[in-house]
Amino acid sequence: MSSERKKNPEHFQLNPNWAQLQQKLKSSAKPSRHSKNPQSETPNSILGKRKERPNSETDDAKPNPLMPTNDDSSVTDVLAMDCEMVGVGQGNKSALGRVTVVNKWRNVIYDEFVRPVERVVDFRTHISGIRPRDLRKGKDFRVVQKKVAELIKGRILVGHALHNDLKALLLTHPKKDLRDTSEFQPFLKEGRRKALRHLAAEVLGVEIQNGEHCPVDDARAAMLLYSKHRKEWERSVKDQLRLKEKQKKRKQRKKPKADINHSLIAS
Repeated sequence: MSSERKKNPEHFQLNPNWAQLQQKLKSSAKPSRHSKNPQSETPNSILGKRKERPNSETDDAKPNPLMPTNDDSSVTDVLAMDCEMVGVGQGNKSALGRVTVVNKWRNVIYDEFVRPVERVVDFRTHISGIRPRDLRKGKDFRVVQKKVAELIKGRILVGHALHNDLKALLLTHPKKDLRDTSEFQPFLKEGRRKALRHLAAEVLGVEIQNGEHCPVDDARAAMLLYSKHRKEWERSVKDQLRLKEKQKKRKQRKKPKADINHSLIAS
């Protein structure tokens, strides 16, 4: 008997009470389609608000422009460097405590703590961020110096007040290959240099060096400043090199005339 009911469900008798309930549900469902009752609109409005939440959250979360644009950690034709110093001697003499180098994509390609040759008497932690434990695991100065020299050789070097960093490393670099954000004309204010943190805030809209300095952020900020003004910067460097070349040629042309006049007087 049960098998016949399954095969022919239309012959199955519904409970009269259940049939009445179904009829009531059908009759109450029809007017709800055209109902103007504001309560019926509530679920839609709630769902709408939920959909808006992710958008509002993404608007508030601003990405950090200093972060790398990709994961390429190769040694590029342009590198940015920043160093942090510690105090040696009487404490007023600076020595290299950490050096960071990033490529043009702002990926770190070298970042090492350094054990200075002289004994450290002031770690300058409030600025350098360096602590005794960092230098205990640091590399020998000569090892770091050699590695950095290899990295920057033949490449454009970007940084802020690079003469201080190069002095701490006891290295030199061709002036034509230096891109110092402290000396770039558009970054100067009435001929005076600005601090890197001020340039980062004004040009990049980024806050850095709030408390302990991070050489990674500083190197990335310098690289981003260079990247944003690269065309203009490289044009100005070429103009300066042309001007120097012209001045050099003029001096060479004047020298033979002076030699001729001297020989005439002597005869």
